[in-house]
Amino acid sequence: MSLPIKALVAIAALSFSINAMADAGHADIGKPGKASATQRTVEIVLGEMYFKPEALNVKAGETVRFVVKNEGQLLHEFNIGTMDMHAHHREEMAMMMEHGMLTPTGINPEKMNMDHGQMGMGHMKHDDPNSVLIEPGKTMELVWTFPKSGVLQVACNIPGHSEAGMVGQIAIGR
Repeated sequence: MSLPIKALVAIAALSFSINAMADAGHADIGKPGKASATQRTVEIVLGEMYFKPEALNVKAGETVRFVVKNEGQLLHEFNIGTMDMHAHHREEMAMMMEHGMLTPTGINPEKMNMDHGQMGMGHMKHDDPNSVLIEPGKTMELVWTFPKSGVLQVACNIPGHSEAGMVGQIAIGR
């Protein structure tokens, strides 16, 4: 492939990535918060195909520290986003399962940290700030600042989990 064609392919890929992120709703969900700015702590319990609580109310601009405990026997995810973001992320999670980066009960660190470009996956890691993967019996934290009024969803995007009911809702008020 000649250099100009490679450049055009790279520009198209970058444009696609930026548009895909915008289409997936990344701009409207808030941002990682600072632990020092936390206004309250909410404990979230994950089990086989449920979140407790399923629904939560927060205020616009509020910074919440989520303490997420997996009491189930399977690997689960706590992911804050929009329905479109979750649909896109589920595709990525399915690919991670297919390539052995994730198993039904855990994370394979060796495969998670390898160069995935050879598999046609590009940069594939589970490192989004709006999401944590929690192995059985473990607890993780996520600090998030909610920017405006609206409704967001939480979901476990491990293949089959959200489809089995592992979803919840965050209502953002003033």
